Amino acid sequence: MQPSSFLNKNLLLLIACQGLFLTNNVTFIAINGLVGLGLTPIAWMATLPVMGYVVGSALSTSLVSKAQTRFGRRRSFQLGLVVAIFSSLICAYAAWSKNFWLLTTGTLIAGFYSANAQLYRFAATELTTEEHKEKAISWVLAGGILGAIVGPNLASWTKNVLPVPFVGAYITLTLVGLIGVILMQFIRFPVEVSNPAGAQTQRPIQDIISQPIFIVSAICASLGYGIMNLLMAATPLAMEVCGHPFSSTALVLEFHVISMFAPGFFTGSLIKRFGKVNIMVTGLLLNFLCVAIALNGEDLSHFLGALVCLGVGWNFLFTGATTMAMSTYRPEEKNKAQAAINFFVFSTMALTSFGSGALVTTQGWTLLNAWSLILLIIIGLSLGFLIFRLKYKD
Repeated sequence: MQPSSFLNKNLLLLIACQGLFLTNNVTFIAINGLVGLGLTPIAWMATLPVMGYVVGSALSTSLVSKAQTRFGRRRSFQLGLVVAIFSSLICAYAAWSKNFWLLTTGTLIAGFYSANAQLYRFAATELTTEEHKEKAISWVLAGGILGAIVGPNLASWTKNVLPVPFVGAYITLTLVGLIGVILMQFIRFPVEVSNPAGAQTQRPIQDIISQPIFIVSAICASLGYGIMNLLMAATPLAMEVCGHPFSSTALVLEFHVISMFAPGFFTGSLIKRFGKVNIMVTGLLLNFLCVAIALNGEDLSHFLGALVCLGVGWNFLFTGATTMAMSTYRPEEKNKAQAAINFFVFSTMALTSFGSGALVTTQGWTLLNAWSLILLIIIGLSLGFLIFRLKYKD
């Protein structure tokens, strides 16, 4: 199948599926920590359900890679959506029965869906023309705007629909997953040939991930996502400690996720014009600005301003790193290479998910932001290595 244009039917449907994924993702982030806080007697364990989600994602990367190879894009993506439906029901029952460890198990299982859906951005490049691959990645990420709007509001609207808080939100997510299964059925991905004519022998995964450019891409993607996750996962808990109502928390998360994905409509064009490295450096600077705002106060305006800068900074770093990583592997190596970079992302997110709850409940929001500076410095050093030592040119 040769795509005839940039924004064709298949790409638009994949953008919609990305929006549904982020609806699930943002709702999980908004409520799992709060539900966990209400179920566990130990405050620092509150974000274990959030951690379970990303640990499950990390553990699923190899399974997803094998499913993609065996069943192809569409069937593997639909399998992930079925798992999302099943895991949402488990979480709903866990919240209803006040079972903290069942809730954590449910989010762990949901990680399989997340590991699948994180490949949407790579699959996007297969649904459009070669010259538009940067735009395809950024536009699919931009589909997350749907999740930005629906996710926090879904959590707020359904919080008290049933006698037990947030059970209604988990049940609603089963419908979100069902819609995703249906939409995915109408997407036509290119027919994959395991050994295309003229293809070179696949390199061992060690050879792929040991390339300097792959290493820098993985560092920027994983730590950029890790910092975003560290601060976003802690935000509902921090705002509750600061006395802000949940409606304000939902507002902050809504604007944060909009800022994560709205730039996707033009990030690809910016990368084309200014280059991947310049956009990634801009993303790093926006992350530093986020921390500066957060360290300046704990009013609603501080949370809002910090999380907006965090969102745009993440978008620039993550889109740039994803595009850069694609130059380090051959088409026939895509499943294992994409699984590897997602494994690094999810492993970092797992650590930051746990760390966010532990740090914000023991050391507070201010020190949590101060600690994030260490990760930002590592990203800065890796980009410096890319620019000055490798003399990387876009």
